[in-house]
Amino acid sequence: MDAEVKTEPALKLNFLSHGTLESKDLERSRKFFEEFLGCDVIRTSPISLLIRLGGEHTYAVVEQKKRQDVMGVLYHNGFDVETQEEVDEAHKVVVEQAEKWGLHKITKPILQHGTYSFYFWDYDDNCWEILTNPKGGYTWLFEQGDQVGKGHMDKKFERPGVKT
Repeated sequence: MDAEVKTEPALKLNFLSHGTLESKDLERSRKFFEEFLGCDVIRTSPISLLIRLGGEHTYAVVEQKKRQDVMGVLYHNGFDVETQEEVDEAHKVVVEQAEKWGLHKITKPILQHGTYSFYFWDYDDNCWEILTNPKGGYTWLFEQGDQVGKGHMDKKFERPGVKT
């Protein structure tokens, strides 16, 4: 197989720095991010917060009192833990505190797309996944390069830290 020549990108960018989430109530969202998820939070304007956890990537959280839709599962945001037991423990806490934090549509933990995880939606209708991933998140997948066949969607796909 011939090695592919990498094309120079049109834009010379340095860092994927942030994403954006919506909030119906910034003060309620701030408490959720700090007290439930354990995020670092700062207020950046009267209508926005900035959050992060465990790295340099951040999310701007912008108040949108009349959100038009619920975040679809394909647009979810992920929180990594190292073991399946930690996923199960997180699921237990999410279920136990669902009413307090307005959590809904909580799925059961399962092996899927090469990881063990579950999803839930918060009061603001943002979708979250808690999943097993080694330190560095998906960096290990980049180290493997392009996948052939079903890739990480294959039920037999081997990944670090997941018991099959």
